[in-house]
Amino acid sequence: MRFVVGVCLLLAAGVGPATAADCPGHPDALGTSRVLTVSPKDFSRIGSVQYKQTLPLADHEVVLTFDDGPIPPYSNIILDTLDSQCVKATYFMVGEMARAYPAIARRIYNSGHTIGTHTQHHPFGFERLSIQRVEREVDGGIASVDAALGNPKAVAPFFRIPGLGRTKAIESFLASQGLVTWSVDIDTDDWWRGTTPKAIVQRAMRQLHAKGRGIILMHDIHPATTMALPMLLKQLKSEGYRVVQVVPTGERPASVPTLVASTDKGNWPRVLKVSATASIPDRATLRHRVKKALARKHHRATLASAKLPDASFATLRNWRQSDF
Repeated sequence: MRFVVGVCLLLAAGVGPATAADCPGHPDALGTSRVLTVSPKDFSRIGSVQYKQTLPLADHEVVLTFDDGPIPPYSNIILDTLDSQCVKATYFMVGEMARAYPAIARRIYNSGHTIGTHTQHHPFGFERLSIQRVEREVDGGIASVDAALGNPKAVAPFFRIPGLGRTKAIESFLASQGLVTWSVDIDTDDWWRGTTPKAIVQRAMRQLHAKGRGIILMHDIHPATTMALPMLLKQLKSEGYRVVQVVPTGERPASVPTLVASTDKGNWPRVLKVSATASIPDRATLRHRVKKALARKHHRATLASAKLPDASFATLRNWRQSDF
């Protein structure tokens, strides 16, 4: 694998943090308070839910992470919300999803977010796979995200195990490849069928009140998450929490070439753009956008074209307008 282990931990900004004052048209934005640069040499495994070590965050500092995407329209709505608040996050992309929607993957990177990986197919029961299958899933996921972004230097050596299904053999393999294994400190459980945006925010804040800081886990493939995120960012702001972006050591391209969304994947917007000056969408607007997208006549064909494995993304089949 191509990742090279770095040599230091830096508490410095490789790119300037997007503070509220630097958020055009939105002076009251939450913003990104600082950028934390980490090396696999110093951080092999992080996240207090499973490991003793986590990121060196100060009190009331959080890191936002999103798994399982990208997929329209939800990844785009999440990005609109993050961009409106000048908040940067870390994405753990599934390889087949990035290959299916490279325009969105590139939009995520060009919006300034960090992109790690989450295997090629997101198999359930990851801890029960043979080590040979684990290696194929990990390497395949990285290769697919590389291809989607068009520049391997754009992919961070950050990895999250599907379902957090770890074993010592899996962890040893990941460490041997120079990957930082991310677990979580704050789990929103936003993947539960029937969960509500309000419940997602309540779970996140309850855990934050207990721990004071941490890595927050969400998923950018669920409509409930798109409606929860504006509420969560508002709550974080009101309670004095600050967002930290995590980036790897080494050079990263400032941007990757943009793509026009393919028309053969459904009737989604052809050019994926977002205004940095846009205000955060309210819940009614988000609900309307989600329902409109779900009602598009090519939606089912779009999901089918992604060739998602039934066992991996069964939740996609369970999305219903009536849930919202």
